[in-house]
Amino acid sequence: MARKAPRSQEKIVDIEIVAKALAKAVSEGDFVNFCLLFHPASPAREDSPERFETDKYAYLLPDDALEADPRFRESLAVVRRVETRAYIAAELRANRPARLPSALLLPLADNALRLGKYTSAAQAYELLRIRGRMQDELFRQADAALDGHDIAGGVRGYVAATGLAYNYAAFPEPLPAVADFERRALMLHGNYPETPEDCIGLQETGALLRTALSYLLLDPAAAARLEPRPEDIRVAFLRELVAKRDPDWPAFAVRFREAVAMADEFGDRPAGEGAPEGESTGTLAAEIEQQLRADPTRIMAHLVGRELAHAEWWQYLKELAYKHPPAPLFVARQTVGDVEILAPRARPDSPVTRTLGLSWQAGLDA
Repeated sequence: MARKAPRSQEKIVDIEIVAKALAKAVSEGDFVNFCLLFHPASPAREDSPERFETDKYAYLLPDDALEADPRFRESLAVVRRVETRAYIAAELRANRPARLPSALLLPLADNALRLGKYTSAAQAYELLRIRGRMQDELFRQADAALDGHDIAGGVRGYVAATGLAYNYAAFPEPLPAVADFERRALMLHGNYPETPEDCIGLQETGALLRTALSYLLLDPAAAARLEPRPEDIRVAFLRELVAKRDPDWPAFAVRFREAVAMADEFGDRPAGEGAPEGESTGTLAAEIEQQLRADPTRIMAHLVGRELAHAEWWQYLKELAYKHPPAPLFVARQTVGDVEILAPRARPDSPVTRTLGLSWQAGLDA
């Protein structure tokens, strides 16, 4: 007589482990891990073959340092509340998609916002149906900070508010908007500049500020809120915003000034140099003499900080936008001989150029 196969040991989930995993996700503002714990294949479910004890789920559990963190302990206290714990247990037993507990979603969203995890914050606030109200409140606080001449606070508020934006046209379902500077940079430079005014960096200060703020805030409507403010406030706001988007901006500023000198070697002095703001001089189509054998692509390679093998101007532009999101505002497409490159373009006497450290004329850097 054949022996019966032994019954597999019934899985028992330690609710305290589940509580700590949820508290970790909440305290870290991690919307993805939070949702994973309610997934049908979650190790928190008794009917799932997955287990917390396996190494692949170790990242879901807090370490000793996190368990000592006050925010983790605060989150754990919320999870351990009788009503919250009962709700979680019921959702993990239910044979249907889980309904995430709002008692945990709100602190998760707040922690994500505090930590700058705007995608997680946007998704959690959207589920709670308060994302729009949170954006309005952040804008209100940011404007109040600017009214009090707190530029850094204003920039933080605007970045947070625009970070909660949602893309309702996303497929297959609405998703948080993302900072896709590579795509936006290509849109900025979609048309070849025919005149100096077509180059963003050579535009008069008001137009440059409008374009730069709209591009870096990822939201023209948010940039329009700043339009009534004095020019010096908007220039200071842009300086702080550039530092926020690109902590390594000073390194690019050095390479930009060096690239200007390299462009001079090709007889391609940046258009508008020495001209008063509002006037345009120079040309964007100055071609290198055929007898000069230097490679003009080294200019855009220097701007990026490395050479890309067999790359076109648009590939350098995407790399530049990835490494230094504000940089595409200060370059332009340039045909040199039969090669199209990216060349540095800015007015050395512009307040924007000076405050961002891009001016190559002595004594003009802010």
